[in-house]
Amino acid sequence: MNKLNFSNTVLINLILASIIPFLILGPFFPDLIVSFSAIYFLYYVFKNKEFFYFFNKPFLIFFSFCIYCILVSLFVAKDIMLSFESSLFYFRIGIFSCFIWYLIDKDKNILKYFYYSLVLSFSVLVIDGYIQYFTGFNLLGFKLSGVRVSSFFGDELIMGSYLSRLFPLLFALFVIKKKQKFEIYIIGTLFILIDVLIFISGERSAFFFLNLSTIFIIILIKDYQKFRLVTFIMAVICVYVLSLNYSNYSERMFKNPAIEMGIIKNSDDEGSNKLIIFSKVHDSHYKTAFNMFKDQPIFGHGPKMFRLICKDEKYIVGNNPCSTHPHNFYIQLLAETGIIGFLFLLTALFYVIYIACKQLKSILFRKKKPLTDYQVCLLAGILISFWPLSPNGNFFNNWLMIIYSLSFGFYLQTIYSKNN
Repeated sequence: MNKLNFSNTVLINLILASIIPFLILGPFFPDLIVSFSAIYFLYYVFKNKEFFYFFNKPFLIFFSFCIYCILVSLFVAKDIMLSFESSLFYFRIGIFSCFIWYLIDKDKNILKYFYYSLVLSFSVLVIDGYIQYFTGFNLLGFKLSGVRVSSFFGDELIMGSYLSRLFPLLFALFVIKKKQKFEIYIIGTLFILIDVLIFISGERSAFFFLNLSTIFIIILIKDYQKFRLVTFIMAVICVYVLSLNYSNYSERMFKNPAIEMGIIKNSDDEGSNKLIIFSKVHDSHYKTAFNMFKDQPIFGHGPKMFRLICKDEKYIVGNNPCSTHPHNFYIQLLAETGIIGFLFLLTALFYVIYIACKQLKSILFRKKKPLTDYQVCLLAGILISFWPLSPNGNFFNNWLMIIYSLSFGFYLQTIYSKNN
């Protein structure tokens, strides 16, 4: 049979949509879904010879990057097996994105399933997060971490990251959904609560990504521009009031980073004029990783090798040189995959900027827009995936890459599918 039957498609769509709430519980189940989806889709494509899902520029570039990483792990890495943990099956992320594209082609209901899965997951986190904020404990008994809200993520303080990185996808699906007027008010309220919740999560990068994607969307969309602008302004007012009344939040989110970067002087460091990159810890990671890059600039040291080689005295800078990764995608790829691996990621960033500039030009000169509002929101999710000027997680982290692969899958379908 060349196509999935209807009942199988519905089941698969529901399973894939369940990846959204599963991401709250950790990477195991989402990674399991992605792995089985990739295997199934490879079998389907080869059986039915539908290779066009793989013969497109984004996937071919990504697949070339994966092959390159495997070769670097094999011939350059100090610990081959450890490096293979990151590189060997990384290609499944790209296959999963293509699988999402395929399923949207076959059954548009997957858009609805993902939308409601996101709304449900975000609503649960909003309810639980504010309960934790006001009472000190969430519904499962997880304690508030200082002033930082984590909800069901517990000691792993990544709730803000989850919300901010998936928010553009939620907005994209909201834009294309047929909805009643009351739904617009409900989702508008949810947006405001999400914005404020990301702020009280205390995750500075997540709060920055939320603002970056929001500004990007407001500038480049048409139909829901005022809607997002109003909800964003109302959220900013709430954040401002919180900052005035609770100094812990303003200090963590604004004052402390400015002090650590040397933008404003601390009374304890009057003699120091040194400019720090984000924080002393980040600064130490970045400069240590950059020393690794300078030592092997072409191919790097191999994926997942920063955690081993950062201990070498000839690379160490500062008091906190080591971690599992240097907390910036671009610096990590320079250290671990060299200038070649770095260029793959830079190419993707340039593509997003180029398409965004075309959209902006069409708005300024009132010409036909190359992107729909739906595509702009998806592109915003891709932009924050590639943004270079902020701390972020491990580039090869399964949890992060699954989140990023979702927006890619939806976006690929909009630009390559014949069934749009």
